[in-house]
Amino acid sequence: MPQPKPAVPADSVPGDPSTTLPETVDPVPVPEPNPRAAKEDKQPPQKPAGPVQGPPMPPASEASRQDETPPETAPIPEPNPRTAAEKPDDAAPGEETEPESDQPKPMLPDARSAVGPDPSGQMPAKEIACRQRLTELGVKFDNLPAESDPVGCSIPYPIVIKSLGKGIGIEPDAAMNCAMAEAAARFAKDVISPAAQDVFGKPLKAISHASAYVCRPRAGTQKLSEHAFGNALDISSFTLSDGTTVAVEPSPPEKNGRFVSTVRRAACGPFKTVLGPGDPDHSEHLHFDLAPRRNGGTVCE
Repeated sequence: MPQPKPAVPADSVPGDPSTTLPETVDPVPVPEPNPRAAKEDKQPPQKPAGPVQGPPMPPASEASRQDETPPETAPIPEPNPRTAAEKPDDAAPGEETEPESDQPKPMLPDARSAVGPDPSGQMPAKEIACRQRLTELGVKFDNLPAESDPVGCSIPYPIVIKSLGKGIGIEPDAAMNCAMAEAAARFAKDVISPAAQDVFGKPLKAISHASAYVCRPRAGTQKLSEHAFGNALDISSFTLSDGTTVAVEPSPPEKNGRFVSTVRRAACGPFKTVLGPGDPDHSEHLHFDLAPRRNGGTVCE
């Protein structure tokens, strides 16, 4: 006899959307279709309607062949090592660094570069005596702190001259060592002023200078100039008591030329170097200095 079937609950009738499967049965995942593959299978390749930027992509069969070289691309230039060396990473945009050849060259050694002020702070006796003589000549001056520079320039006991004696000014104020100041003051009193009186009938009122102490090398050399030790003075013009200016120049008026020539010749002796017009570096001034030379020799041109 057939066995009676058990009653099926109303909430699990076949075909009912609300029917649920037992928890022990896992649903089988169905892979989602690849839209790209379906599109490629169903639609034939179409040509683009307009121009395409760059070269067309190769067919898949060609792209997969590894025994052929890829399409050529524009070569990328290698960086220039020289340019990289000349322009370091920390250089500002548009800023070029100077090549080594443009760097200042070291100066030739000079024994005076190592001379500094006395560590005790006391001024040597010869410097004190020099200042006493300047006072007697009527020179107005002030003491300055010691001057020095890594390249070798040095004045242990500099002064700034504000006048060259009684009634003789200097423009502008000039820094130099005391010995040079004394030589310039005596020369102005004993030679320049009498020469002005003789040629123009007027005494000297003042001189104008182009440079006194300047930390620099001698023109075109690696040797320090006498200016680097406050040991030189460049006179560019003379002013007479009536205000007349007599310039130092290559082709002066006759009377001016005679006066400047007289001063120039007389300077050889009181000064160790005398240069002026005719020398390309001194065409507009008279250069006087006290350069130390063997046996007290002079250079007068």
